[in-house]
Amino acid sequence: MKKIGLFILSFTVFMACKEEKKVSEETKENLAESGPVTVETAIGPLELAAPFSSESVTKQSKVIGWEGDKKPIAPQGFTVTKFADELKHPRWTYIAPNDDIFVAESDTKNSADQITLLRDTNSDGEVDERHIFADGLNQNFGMLVLNGYFYVANTDGLYRYPYKEGQIKLEGEGEKIVELSASGYNNHWTRNIITNKEGTKIYISVGSASNVGDQGMEKEERRANILEVNPDGSGEIVYADGLRNPVGMDWNPITGELWTAVNERDKIGNDLVPDYITSVQKGGWYGWPYSYYGDIKDPRWKDDPHQEMVDKAIVPDVPVGNHTASLGLVFYGADQFPAKYKNGAFVGQHGSWNRAVFSGYKVLFVPFENGKPQPPQDFLTGFIADEEAGEVYGRPVCVAVATDGSLLVNDDDSGVIWKVSAE
Repeated sequence: MKKIGLFILSFTVFMACKEEKKVSEETKENLAESGPVTVETAIGPLELAAPFSSESVTKQSKVIGWEGDKKPIAPQGFTVTKFADELKHPRWTYIAPNDDIFVAESDTKNSADQITLLRDTNSDGEVDERHIFADGLNQNFGMLVLNGYFYVANTDGLYRYPYKEGQIKLEGEGEKIVELSASGYNNHWTRNIITNKEGTKIYISVGSASNVGDQGMEKEERRANILEVNPDGSGEIVYADGLRNPVGMDWNPITGELWTAVNERDKIGNDLVPDYITSVQKGGWYGWPYSYYGDIKDPRWKDDPHQEMVDKAIVPDVPVGNHTASLGLVFYGADQFPAKYKNGAFVGQHGSWNRAVFSGYKVLFVPFENGKPQPPQDFLTGFIADEEAGEVYGRPVCVAVATDGSLLVNDDDSGVIWKVSAE
């Protein structure tokens, strides 16, 4: 069955590439000569390169892992320790109200399809209990405890299971309360979930089925958006749309706004299009696939411009670099870190594949002042081992604030969760 699955996946990727929207060489040259465009973001002006002004390249990283005492680098005043290891691609972490730590072990290929429960029962900063909480899932990602249920967001739908605080194993097959599409080239398989403060709504992030609608927009129904549903799955609305691949979500602790991290489109240049984090307006449209950063048209939709959609596209708040695969997002509301970090946001950047020089492969910190974002700064680095050889030690993705105020960082390709603590 696994070989059949891999064949189907390979064929799907092949067809996606085959159906990719084409732009003539003459058009590419004309666009490249058009010059950069400047847009105004929440943190100031952003100059965007012209489409095709640089070659679109494929540069995959090779993960070599961490040997000996090698580890990521945090700013002075912080300590980095290995919180958990030997995990099977720990993609996402959810910390339950009782401080249990649940880790989604899943992947694009050869996914473990399970959730591991971690506990630090004596608060010494190390895991001393480890249980397989659930298995036999389907590319699981987001998790949530709410109203006596444990929710699991599989790639094909949102499920809930009866749950009692402290249990170490999910029982039964679960109830599928929201159907989600798992079609497409499978790069955007993750489905994240969070609830509002009142616990009356659940928000589901659903990435697109393609890079820029390559397989037709009928394949993108209820994709590239954030859905809002009731806890029983009813009352679904599209909360916001035009978000190519929204993953991490959290609430701005000052303004109460929903924020998300978005992985933007590929293949129109080395320096396009920057990923971003942004506040999410209810009913908002963010441009994908017809435009980016507001009304800048994607040239691959030249013959079908959808001008009415382009005109209403919202400029995202905070650009965080080109092709960084920014996926993780969490606001820091604890007190362990210095005051400058309070109410700011951490962003997990999984790292580029569509850029000549690696970008991402780090954790960013975005300071916020009175609820408003400021320019990002590096926080956790040292993941790139050898740029020339294309080697990296690991790839950070999820960022979560532990009960003690430390930051947990999922390094999925190395099977590690790092813990960053203030000294």
